[in-house]
Amino acid sequence: MSATEILLAVNQTALKHFILLDLSKDWVSACFMFFCIYIMILIGNICIFTIIRIDSNLHTPMYFFLSNLSLLDICYSSVTLPVMLFNCLSRNRRISFNKCIVQLYLFVSLGGAECILLAVMAYDRFVAICNPLRYTMVMSSHICVSLAAASWLSGFLNSVLHTIMTSNLSFCRPDQEIRHFFCDIPPLIQAACNPTQTSKILLYVVSVFLGISPFLYIVISYFHIISTIMKISSADGRWKAFSTCSSHLIVVTMFYGTANLNYVGPTSASALEVEQLCSLLYSTLTPLLNPVIYCLRNKEVKGALRKTFRRVYIGTYK
Repeated sequence: MSATEILLAVNQTALKHFILLDLSKDWVSACFMFFCIYIMILIGNICIFTIIRIDSNLHTPMYFFLSNLSLLDICYSSVTLPVMLFNCLSRNRRISFNKCIVQLYLFVSLGGAECILLAVMAYDRFVAICNPLRYTMVMSSHICVSLAAASWLSGFLNSVLHTIMTSNLSFCRPDQEIRHFFCDIPPLIQAACNPTQTSKILLYVVSVFLGISPFLYIVISYFHIISTIMKISSADGRWKAFSTCSSHLIVVTMFYGTANLNYVGPTSASALEVEQLCSLLYSTLTPLLNPVIYCLRNKEVKGALRKTFRRVYIGTYK
């Protein structure tokens, strides 16, 4: 073993903590902002998940996948925001190596699962609009559960490769500083001392497979969906068909746009600020806006929410 390899091995063994970026010089405002964001994410997604579960009118494939999306967003935001809040309030930017690796594994797993789930939701809309007579048979309850389970499983299996590769990187100091607010793959690769070409190649390959491929499938699905909608003679029929897809299309654009910029974009030091912003956006903005987008643009969900709140209100004041 060469002297360099011995030094790297010692460094890897000596690593105890990572030091994360400070959220803001005005840390009180930053803490308050992220606390409000996290609370709104929890309230919005828990409401959507609960309403879909208790209202029998929403027991359809589309809303089943939406409830999975809400559950994913709750878990997804809970991996990063509570740690960020704790570090902000305690003014302690350290995170242990083991906690960092666990956070990275869960963050990448849930992000990958959401990529696949959004593609599954596009398939559901494709079948509903392009082949409505076979919709009930194709999207049976067994198929829906299998597709949702496959989405979750794909994300967690994909993250194993990234986690193993990233955990085997070597870092030069016992308290290694990383230029990010939480543990993610690009900043850890950037901070590593040993050659990271293999990790970068793996990141690009898996990002193309798990990020760009589902996105291309969604684009192709919506090409067929829009082509079918345009053949509908009635303007009201066209609008009603498109309205069932518009919320999903907005979420897809928002999520994939920021996620692919973060993982497939450049990893040079000059691009790290852009990556930090993109990572924050798709880890907080999408879970925050998903309930708003689906509620404001969906009459059935709004109706179910009003009915449930009315029932709770009447029951409370009887």
